[in-house]
Amino acid sequence: MRHEKIGFLIGGTMSGSGKTTLSLGIMAALKRRGLEVAPFKVGPDYIDPGHHRRVTGRSSRNLDGWMLTREYCRNAFFTTMEGADAGVVEGVMGLYDGFSGTDESGSSAQMAKWLGLPVILVVNAASMARSAAALVTGFENFDPELRFLGVVFNNIGSTSHLRYLTEALSVHSDLPCLGGIPRDEALRIPERHLGLVTDEEHILSEAETDHLADTVETHIDLDMLLARAGTFALPSGTKKAVIAEEASPLRIGIALDSAFCFYYPDNWEALERAGATLVFFSPTRDEALPEGLSGLYFGGGYPELFAEALSVNRAMRGAVKAASEDGMPIYGECGGLMYLSESITDFDGVSWAMSGCLPLSTEMQDKRCALGYREITLKEDSLLGAAGTTIRGHEFHYSKPVGEPSCERRYRVTPRMDRHLPDEGYTRGNTLGSYVHLHFGSTDGVGPAFVARCRAYTG
Repeated sequence: MRHEKIGFLIGGTMSGSGKTTLSLGIMAALKRRGLEVAPFKVGPDYIDPGHHRRVTGRSSRNLDGWMLTREYCRNAFFTTMEGADAGVVEGVMGLYDGFSGTDESGSSAQMAKWLGLPVILVVNAASMARSAAALVTGFENFDPELRFLGVVFNNIGSTSHLRYLTEALSVHSDLPCLGGIPRDEALRIPERHLGLVTDEEHILSEAETDHLADTVETHIDLDMLLARAGTFALPSGTKKAVIAEEASPLRIGIALDSAFCFYYPDNWEALERAGATLVFFSPTRDEALPEGLSGLYFGGGYPELFAEALSVNRAMRGAVKAASEDGMPIYGECGGLMYLSESITDFDGVSWAMSGCLPLSTEMQDKRCALGYREITLKEDSLLGAAGTTIRGHEFHYSKPVGEPSCERRYRVTPRMDRHLPDEGYTRGNTLGSYVHLHFGSTDGVGPAFVARCRAYTG
């Protein structure tokens, strides 16, 4: 393990520029060279971090400049880097895109400056030649405080195409071209309505990972990249989280399978720090809940794609419903909310019975129903904290409730723009479900509040 660390952020000129492909390829190539690679993702993303984990063997940490504070992000990055040689941060959207059009909040550029990392700029150069140099110089000069490492051109048509791009860049910019990735369908990960297919379903094979590493070693000057990245030392004062030691163990069940796989590692760790032991189970495959549970957590995912398996598993649906009626604290977000509802109507119009813990049903839509950052304020005491507590997160889904749900709503929701959103946080008894994916690191006390409610239930 190196004492001096290597780190950089991979940012694109826009969404779809090739950030994920390049990030996975560089991670695979560095790991092949014997480096311990710590992966990170800017923004509220669950799918890319899953693929990061498959390639590196390490959990990928989300870093977000709007949901989380500068101190939180820096601490998360540097504590994770204690056990790694190289930190590879995949950006989000375009390099300067974030919370709004007027400032850098939530952008990849902001995160690079917070962490003191240089940026590799990825340009989708398909159908582009000399104009690519104009694009690069615009990004290069937009923010003088940002440090660039170099440029990678993606979707290169030929070696002559790359030569043309490199010549144009050398005339107009001081940034070096680190290489060009050729068009290659073998590098493409399948997509669906919420983005790339998750790593639970499309597990990168050894051959695919080797192909990613081979592509980077062949088409990117990795030695130049590492030399220009330089090294950094870990700052003093970085704090590692301490797991609470409770006299009586408390077990919280975490739904984890292909239908429920959208979780921030920080949320799990917040529960563990508050004294919980996490027990994982599959609502699609298991016929019974794990024994001795004091609470349940259903994350997001794709329950609509596995609705038949979830519905056919009547034993599990019944066990969850019985736990809810008994007063066990149950929290579900987005896909978790859909499972806690009465039913899901899929894209084909088929309705599938779910657990029925909440008196509402959901229905898939052809168009996206919501996308964006959200801040919620608890209107009353709830599983996640006292009335008045604010927590930040995001929303992204293609389903909506059918009609007007009759259950109580504990959230007042504030979107990123000045527009009205209805109250949320559907509640019945000790069961809480919402379309908003919350980051427990955005507010102190969320994890302890849920664990305290679980402990009260057990008592």
